[in-house]
Amino acid sequence: MASPVLPWKTKIVLTILSAVTDTVRRPNGTINRRLLKLLEFKTPANNEPVRGVKTSDVTVDANRNLWFRLFTPTETTKGDVIPLPVIIFFHGGGFSLLTADSKGYDEVCRQFAIKFQAVIVSVNYRLTPEHRFPSQYDDGFDTLKFLDETDFDKFGFPANADLSKCFLAGDSAGGNLAHHVAVRSGRADFKRVKVIGQISIQPFFGGEERTESEIRLVNAPLISVARTDWMWKVFLPEGENRDHEAVNVSGPRAIDISKVKYPATMVVVGGFDPLRDRQRKFYEWLKRFGKEVKLVEYPNAIHAFYVFPELPESSHFITEARDFVHKVCENA
Repeated sequence: MASPVLPWKTKIVLTILSAVTDTVRRPNGTINRRLLKLLEFKTPANNEPVRGVKTSDVTVDANRNLWFRLFTPTETTKGDVIPLPVIIFFHGGGFSLLTADSKGYDEVCRQFAIKFQAVIVSVNYRLTPEHRFPSQYDDGFDTLKFLDETDFDKFGFPANADLSKCFLAGDSAGGNLAHHVAVRSGRADFKRVKVIGQISIQPFFGGEERTESEIRLVNAPLISVARTDWMWKVFLPEGENRDHEAVNVSGPRAIDISKVKYPATMVVVGGFDPLRDRQRKFYEWLKRFGKEVKLVEYPNAIHAFYVFPELPESSHFITEARDFVHKVCENA
């Protein structure tokens, strides 16, 4: 089997991350959170601008530890105070790992804010196995309701944030989450929030029957089939299988979105991602329902490629996503 050509730095990081994932997962379906806390790198919020972006953490519901990190660009490319689109971002991690203040995602969202010229709302949703389906989808949708209903002055939301131009975005599990929140929001009656776009970055989908890419890339770093099977098992309700509508979104039990107001979507696929075939099927499924959708493929990209700035596909993706956001905003 051919392998992607990767810099040594990327290979080392992938090896470490894969090892951490395997170490903290227990055979009994739990996660060693105490050990994970020691191994995770977090970045605190900083209200002082760093590389043109300031951050703050906003509580949505303290009872379930639902909060988001707000990224506000302090320098605009046009030099004026202009309306900024709002991107609600959901991090990856198989629904089980990582947080909105993880160092890698803080860096990613900071880059989105400055490169896209957008306000980023990075949601810290509940994790499995402690909180199974549909907790994550509830948290994502409730964050949109919070933005729709809450007085901005109470938490420092920028006055020039334009909630009529909202995007949902997420990678891996966050891409799955974004899709299901898009379906819910398409059926909702918001006062201020209008979801017009979605950036689906290598979304985490599955199914009972193995695809060609899953078989060929069975031992891929980060998302080997063994790891993803474990993650689906601790995500789904007891007794359910991977053809559940949350997992196999375009499969035999898929939600009917024919009458759902679904946002314009950019689906990002990597050639060395075991989930590639499912992501392409998701794209075709949206097309069949007549939704506006764009497929962007990077043949040599691994899963989560875009968080590695040393990979050329990472900068290409940033440009593609920025142009997508600007185009959808212009057409809204």
